[in-house]
Amino acid sequence: MLLGWRDGDDARTWAQVRAAQLRAVRSRTLLLLVAHLATVAIVTLALLPAIAPLKVAALAGVLVAVSSGVAWRRWRAADAIATVPLRRRFVAAAMDAMLLALAWTIAASLFAAATDTLTQLTLWTSMAVLMTATTLALAPLLLATLVFLCTLTVGLAAPLISAHAYLPLGSFTALAGLLIVASWSRARGFMALMLAESTVAERDETVSLLLREFEIARADWLWEIDASRRIVHAGQRFADACHLSPAAMNGLPFLQVLAGPTWEGGNFSAGLRKLADKLKQRESFRDLVLPIVIDAEERWWEIAASPRHDAEGVFLGFRGVCSDVTEQRATTDRIHRMARFDTLTGLPNRLNINEALSRALTDAERWRARAAFMMIDLDRFKAVNDTLGHPVGDRLLGRVSERLGQLMSDNELIGRLGGDEFAVVVRDASDPQRVERLARTIIETLSRPYEVDHHTLYIGASVGVATSPRDGRTAETLIRSADLALYRSKDRGGGVFHAYEPQLHADAEERRVLELELRQALEQGQLSLHYQPVVDTGAGQLRGFEALLRWNHPRLGVVAPSKFIAIAEETRLIAPIGEWVARTACAEAARWPGELRIAVNVSPEQLTNPNFVTVIASALAQSRLAPQRLELEVTEGVFMREGMGAARVLEQVLDLGVRLSLDDFGTGYSSLGYLSRTRFSSIKIDRSFVVSAAQGVAEPLAIIRAVVALARSLGMSTIAEGVETETELALVRELGCTNVQGHYFGRAVPVEEARDMIRRSLAKARAA
Repeated sequence: MLLGWRDGDDARTWAQVRAAQLRAVRSRTLLLLVAHLATVAIVTLALLPAIAPLKVAALAGVLVAVSSGVAWRRWRAADAIATVPLRRRFVAAAMDAMLLALAWTIAASLFAAATDTLTQLTLWTSMAVLMTATTLALAPLLLATLVFLCTLTVGLAAPLISAHAYLPLGSFTALAGLLIVASWSRARGFMALMLAESTVAERDETVSLLLREFEIARADWLWEIDASRRIVHAGQRFADACHLSPAAMNGLPFLQVLAGPTWEGGNFSAGLRKLADKLKQRESFRDLVLPIVIDAEERWWEIAASPRHDAEGVFLGFRGVCSDVTEQRATTDRIHRMARFDTLTGLPNRLNINEALSRALTDAERWRARAAFMMIDLDRFKAVNDTLGHPVGDRLLGRVSERLGQLMSDNELIGRLGGDEFAVVVRDASDPQRVERLARTIIETLSRPYEVDHHTLYIGASVGVATSPRDGRTAETLIRSADLALYRSKDRGGGVFHAYEPQLHADAEERRVLELELRQALEQGQLSLHYQPVVDTGAGQLRGFEALLRWNHPRLGVVAPSKFIAIAEETRLIAPIGEWVARTACAEAARWPGELRIAVNVSPEQLTNPNFVTVIASALAQSRLAPQRLELEVTEGVFMREGMGAARVLEQVLDLGVRLSLDDFGTGYSSLGYLSRTRFSSIKIDRSFVVSAAQGVAEPLAIIRAVVALARSLGMSTIAEGVETETELALVRELGCTNVQGHYFGRAVPVEEARDMIRRSLAKARAA
């Protein structure tokens, strides 16, 4: 760094240092020029008696030209700072120094011509002075100084050695060494000084910026009080902040000014009391925040101060600084509120609810009482979002939060966990009937219709409740227990309240195990299809089969579809499983003779898969099964997902030539609009209607008649499910159902038994 070959990390600082080095040499250019011209004059006069005048004049001319040129270049070098690279500027200075040294080396080679001892002494003394003066002039540029001294020393050594003047040679070498050491030390000192000045200048600039920013912002002001805590030397800023004049403030008690309207009543804030205590104890303090009322407006000030003493240690009072932090505090409060309250409804959020529940559990344990936690999930809320959009859904959530807030007393805290989930912390749940009444009231209140943006909306609510310490002693455990209870409420169709019971945890663990095992069931070949026959009600002729999924686990045994189908839908495993079912069923049906059809159940979750139509088309193509022999069975639940495009997907499937059957008609959200908008081939009547009608119940009989008449008028066939007795068969025949399905004709059987059933049916048909 001293030689100028490389710089430090801060390029800006080092550019300033290099510029300062060049400017320092420029300021000493006159010294350099005068020293060399004076030495030229002395050498010229000393050599004239011994050397021809013309030769001396030529030498003098060369020395003057070189000295003047180098001085001019050093003068101009400082002006080229921005355009010439640093290394090039320092190399140029070193070349100038070498040129000077070589010129004087030539001159020194002529010194031997002067035989007079006094003349010799004069010449060599002049050279020593020249070396010293040049070193002083070039000292900030260490590289140039070293080049000059080393070149000149080597150049002077030749004539001294030839003259066997070893003593002068040693003297000059020692002088050169001393000058080198001195120039090195001087260069280091100069560079350190420049770096320090640059740092100080940068700090001064930073302080100036801060001071200017302080002047503009006018956020802080100074204050001073005497030993009696009265204001002295009130500044204009302090007075402006208090909406008073400096003259009016001087002499007023400091605490009275800060207390404002509360001074007379003595109703001081905690911050002001703490300030008074600090002033009384004569202690330094900082970051003390307290409210200040000025012209009926509350502001927040941050105060710091230190006690003052005279030379003898006598207490003189305090001097400090105030800052108005009202805006910062408001911002902090907003951030704090955003972190703890839901922005949409204004209710406490999950973090706030968790903290409140932890406090309630702590208090309940201290007083040997109970606390409870309710989880609330809105029923059918997703349908509102899907059909009317999220803005309407958000406004609906606001109405829900208003209703919930009106139901809460001081004993309860309502909050929003996220989405359409809410929670209630019941601080004192010693009365279980009261908790249950609150849960039922919540369900009833939230189930009333809402008017939002000219829409009348109907939703409901499901509630799960857990009570400490029975259902959990920690917030985490109680929340998990309430969540399991809520899951049971939703599993029962929603709109109900359920309290936690230990069996729920066992059920949840079972679901967890089944989910893990189900993820491997397809790959490990644990899934299979069973086939249940569908026959016509006339001659009992076989019309086809319904493919039913079965899971036979090597360790768990046969797992009921009612358990694992729901898990497959929740975990989205239904897509790969459903694809395998469709391909397997189509491949099997393609082996059957005649027009026997295969019916495959389709989950609403499958219709959200954008590749569903492609899967069906691919299964038909690979198996070469005629599309009209494949019948997809869907429930009315798919039409609750119109926002997901289920109806559009079904239309695309129908365009392939595939038949469509509406399963479990009458048990869900029945609507004749489904039948008019979608081209169904058949309607399946649920077993519950068949059983009740066979027992003579009037309503199921009327429903079956109505469905049959409706299907006949729309050109659809009807399939009665769950026919198990001769009586039930006779009834559905009488009512006009075209096809039947149930244990009376056969249970769902493995594929080999289904093939045997087909062979028997064909043999029977031939015999007839």
